[in-house]
Amino acid sequence: MTDVKRDITLEMGDKEFTFHLTPQDVTKYFNATTQANKVAPAHNLLMSTVKPEGKADLKSLLENPVTTMTIAGALLEEYSPDIDIIVKKSSATLTA
Repeated sequence: MTDVKRDITLEMGDKEFTFHLTPQDVTKYFNATTQANKVAPAHNLLMSTVKPEGKADLKSLLENPVTTMTIAGALLEEYSPDIDIIVKKSSATLTA
């Protein structure tokens, strides 16, 4: 199993950004995300977990909400552990 606290580096163009993620960061992001509020939690996740030397450059990228969601998605996908899930079909049983 992978460590749940991780440093993840994403490369965007000629810049690299390193994020330090913990389970608490991800939980806070998911708990703040609602049907009407997705971009702000993603923005907060990115800005609160990026290493200080990348904040200024990252902030300028996050002016576009689509870019914000794309970066957050890539970060969460990399943070997620690789697990195999198989959904088995349930057999239909009739009860009288």
